[in-house]
Amino acid sequence: MTGTYFQVNVPTRDSVQPEQCGLHVFTGSADTWSDALRIARETYEAAASAQREGHPIPRRRQDGWGARGLRPGWVLDWTAATVDAWEHERMFSIGGPSMCQGSYLSREKEYLSSGEG
Repeated sequence: MTGTYFQVNVPTRDSVQPEQCGLHVFTGSADTWSDALRIARETYEAAASAQREGHPIPRRRQDGWGARGLRPGWVLDWTAATVDAWEHERMFSIGGPSMCQGSYLSREKEYLSSGEG
C-alpha cells in the first residue's frame, strides 16, 4: 500500500466512570480516509480480541497500523471518529516545528475544551 499516512482520532469513555474520557489515536497508511477508518477499526478489533482472550496484542502491521495502550472497560465511539492526513513527518527533521505546534494538539484542545471530552 502506497497511500497517504492518516491519523484516526476516536473519542473514548470509561464504561464504569463515563466522566473519564479521552481520545485513542491510530495512525497508518491507507489509500482513502474511509480505508483509514476501516483499517483503524479492524486493527482495534484484532487487538481488543487478543487482549480479551489473554493473548499478546498484535505488533504494528507493515502499513504502520497498530493498537497500543488499550484500556479494558473503555468504549470507543467510532461514530464520532475523525480522520485526517497525518502531517507530522516534518517534525522529526532537524529544525522542524515543535510537537506543540502540531494541528493534532490544537484539535485535541478544542475537543477537550468543548465540554465533550
